[in-house]
Amino acid sequence: MDVFLEGTILGLSLAFLFGFGPAFFALIQTGIYRGFFPGILLAFGIFLNDLVIVTASLYGATSITSGAQNYSLMGIIGGGLLIIIGIVTYLRKTDIREMEDKPEIKAPHPIIYIGKGFILNAVNPFVWIFWISIIVGITARFNADTFKLILFFSGTLSIVLITDIIKTFAASQFKRFITDKFLILINKIAGIAIAGFGIFILIRSIISF
Repeated sequence: MDVFLEGTILGLSLAFLFGFGPAFFALIQTGIYRGFFPGILLAFGIFLNDLVIVTASLYGATSITSGAQNYSLMGIIGGGLLIIIGIVTYLRKTDIREMEDKPEIKAPHPIIYIGKGFILNAVNPFVWIFWISIIVGITARFNADTFKLILFFSGTLSIVLITDIIKTFAASQFKRFITDKFLILINKIAGIAIAGFGIFILIRSIISF
């Protein structure tokens, strides 16, 4: 099978089997509140972080999580940040009329969306562990052939980015059908999911510290 195609298959698996963490809810939220383009920027930030992790790992940076203590410390920090993000998201109040009646309100700078996507992905230690684990196995399979590794992960990362953009587009199209109650529900679900994931990471990291 073509190396690039194998990479795209991994990307599809990642998108549909493991693509429902904090970053997923952030994409949906951004697509609903801000629209398609800001969602693309958020997805690009997530993509950039994945690219950094994959690139660093391919160059032998697995020492980031090589020790149990390093993993635990990263988990505690990441879990704490996710809990804070979750609480803020849960408490956020939304009024569609306010959003529609005040178009003069300046939207956040595009770099803010990219940075948010990058950080939200970066503070999730499971993302690091997942990518490093995959890279170790794939590197061994291709006998550390640099060209094949670049082809493989180009396929993987491109599919992950495309599926994230599709999620954002779907959410932005839903906007015409939503109400204040629906937005509040989305906030609460997203907040609980993000904070719950953070609590899980925090507890697991403290236990293994």
